[in-house]
Amino acid sequence: MTASISNRTRPGTHLTVLVVLGMTHLLNDMMQSLIPASYPILKQSYALDFVQIGLITMTFQIAGSLLQPVIGMITDKHPAPYSPVVGMIFTLSGLVSLAFAHSYAMILVSVGLIGIGSSIFHPEATRMARYAAGGRQGLAQGIFQVGGQAGGALGPVFAAFIIVPWGQPSLAWFAVTALLAMALLTWIGSKQRQISAEFAATRAGKHKDTGIVRHAPRTIGIGLVVLTLLMFTKNAYGESFRSFYTFYLMERFDLPIPSAQMMLFIFLLASAAGALIGGIAGDRIGRYRIIWISVLGPLPLTLMLPYADLFWTGVLTVAINLIMASAFASILIYAMELLPNRIGLIGGLFYGLNFGLGGLAAALLGVLADSYGVETVYWLCSFLPLAGLLAWFLPKIPEGGS
Repeated sequence: MTASISNRTRPGTHLTVLVVLGMTHLLNDMMQSLIPASYPILKQSYALDFVQIGLITMTFQIAGSLLQPVIGMITDKHPAPYSPVVGMIFTLSGLVSLAFAHSYAMILVSVGLIGIGSSIFHPEATRMARYAAGGRQGLAQGIFQVGGQAGGALGPVFAAFIIVPWGQPSLAWFAVTALLAMALLTWIGSKQRQISAEFAATRAGKHKDTGIVRHAPRTIGIGLVVLTLLMFTKNAYGESFRSFYTFYLMERFDLPIPSAQMMLFIFLLASAAGALIGGIAGDRIGRYRIIWISVLGPLPLTLMLPYADLFWTGVLTVAINLIMASAFASILIYAMELLPNRIGLIGGLFYGLNFGLGGLAAALLGVLADSYGVETVYWLCSFLPLAGLLAWFLPKIPEGGS
């Protein structure tokens, strides 16, 4: 089935594998998204302040970031196609533990386990998306990203219709999704040897005369530093929504929890659309242009947001996230083209950055929210897209298809 679908799109593009990878990313990130989606319940049940909410996010994000580059480096040398299954075991145990946690310390341990599971999942899954892409890297990363972003968007929906009515123990019901993801990842692992061999043969043919492009250490260093800074500002703004958007809506517009969660769902759904659009557009007009558009494009909208009414708040947040989310696939592929022989490391590093930098931002924003109020946090964050001017320093590199 994979071969027939591949032939109808482009030779070497294993669309079935990419779609299944996207589904596993959806399940993985959906389980992760249950953590911030549960914040209103946890805040009420345990009388938490915003600093403690931010520390929960930081614990989860740091646990999900520290191991990822290490695992990526290891799997670059020793590919481990079934390692994402092991990651799902950690996620499963953390989810069940969170469902029955009776103390703040146990909540932190539980979210840490989920973070470790994610850190094991991403490097090898990113490698497989790269191998299965053929010449359509933007499409591949777009499909992989749209799965993750859509999964992240489902958390608030489940919070509104399941977790809020049934309480914290209902989190254990989602263990079945971890089991489903383990089954899908086992199937993907069985395909990796064949697809990686095809990728290696295609790459060897492509670079037969010229050799693999190797960039100067200065080019690699500048590129990675700029991409890291762009990722930080992008994640800091995004984390302000994942962790505190529901509280902002409840505080400013007096929305009930279910309504605020549904608005968060719409906001996160825009991320899924943006990730796919950005990946496809990057194949057509180039990663460099997409990065510029996505990091500076939202600035006028973010500056307007703190002064908008409820209706325009919804419209602006969707537009902001749609544009901002288009960057990630291009940033990731740009980094892979800087270090083409370190796919696992790049996948682990940049997904790790997503977690680690997002966690640090959440902790800092939690302190600011407690000290100055949630509305002030959104006013301060509205200036973050100005950091997109750093894209001026990105070195121009050839954009390859593999």
